[in-house]
Amino acid sequence: MTKKLFTGRGKVAIVRTTPETVLDDYARLLALSDYQAILPRAHKTLLKINISWQTWYPACSTTPWQLEGVIRKLQADGYTDLLGVHNDTVVVDTSDGEANNKQRYVTDKYGVPCAYIYKPEVSWVRYEPKQPFLVLSDIYPEGVYIPELLIGNNIIQLPTVKTHVFTTITGAMKNAFGGLLGRKRHWTHSVIHETLVDLLTIQQDIHPGLLAVMDGTFAGDGPGPRAMHWHEKNVLLASADQVAIDAASAMLQGFDPLRIPFLRLAHELGLGVADPREIEFVGDVAATGERWDFTQEDTFASLGQKTIYHGMLKPFESLLLRGPVVGWSYFASNFYHNVYWYPRVGRQRVEAALETPWGQLFSRYGTDAGLGGAVLPSVEKKTILQGVGVLAGGLLAAGGFIAALRSRK
Repeated sequence: MTKKLFTGRGKVAIVRTTPETVLDDYARLLALSDYQAILPRAHKTLLKINISWQTWYPACSTTPWQLEGVIRKLQADGYTDLLGVHNDTVVVDTSDGEANNKQRYVTDKYGVPCAYIYKPEVSWVRYEPKQPFLVLSDIYPEGVYIPELLIGNNIIQLPTVKTHVFTTITGAMKNAFGGLLGRKRHWTHSVIHETLVDLLTIQQDIHPGLLAVMDGTFAGDGPGPRAMHWHEKNVLLASADQVAIDAASAMLQGFDPLRIPFLRLAHELGLGVADPREIEFVGDVAATGERWDFTQEDTFASLGQKTIYHGMLKPFESLLLRGPVVGWSYFASNFYHNVYWYPRVGRQRVEAALETPWGQLFSRYGTDAGLGGAVLPSVEKKTILQGVGVLAGGLLAAGGFIAALRSRK
């Protein structure tokens, strides 16, 4: 194993926080991480904002205080060339998401422009790996293409502390998934752990400075990244070592980092430190003794996906997820989360979260701009209309099939 050497390797800053002090606590966190030694001032600094759902849900997406705390500290220290970066997904509306999560309010407040890497004006270029990929060359034999604007710039990943249906936990390494791969990223889900390691090698190559700042004010347990149980945990994490910060998050959640494949692989390849015994913690170190006993769970939608990736439907993976019928899977996920789960389960959890100190802080964000409170959608009409379209298409296809059979007779 050849260790990848970089400033901040194996070091994780951890800070306890409260809603009253969170912006100052982010400033302290960044100072503890020695971030100015990690992010060269000569380069633009990108803020990779996470939107896991266009609806606000605790622990799901980059929080407004996380984004504001980081921007405020950066600007105070002379980092003025900042750019927010958003990707899209096939199941999340980015425009709605940055509004409903009050991220756009923060970037506008501090004059930070945003780039949307899925838009036509953003160029994607072929990336040539410095060493063989574990899996990406097999998944994309035509080559791996990444957004050109990411190359040669610092980047700060802005994940939250939460579980994930496919990767046990999701954090800094998974936050690059949407930014580096385009809409065909779901092709990698059957080998997601190896994919995250490949993406880390790309990040370490293209970014002169790489930092992760993770919010654990709310933390998510169960079937993440969306349909979770939320918990108030009041911790913040930062590190230049994406392996180490994800390992720290996993440890706090109650998982053994070395039993999570993408962390173990990255550790064995020397890309970072996943063994908690080898991590140097700074800040409120006593908080690292907490174990929250989180569990990874599945949703009905993720169980179906796993049947395709690893189960009895594996032989049909290309047909179902790479062919012309792939739209059914997008619809199924949208229908489950936005038509069934959120109105039936999630809305009540959000209402309860809004009664907590962190929920009240979220509600207060943007009151000066008329954005107080939180958007609490009922049944999403757009998804219902999509469902009608899918059903109509299915009936037409079935009718055509029956007609063809009759004509043969």
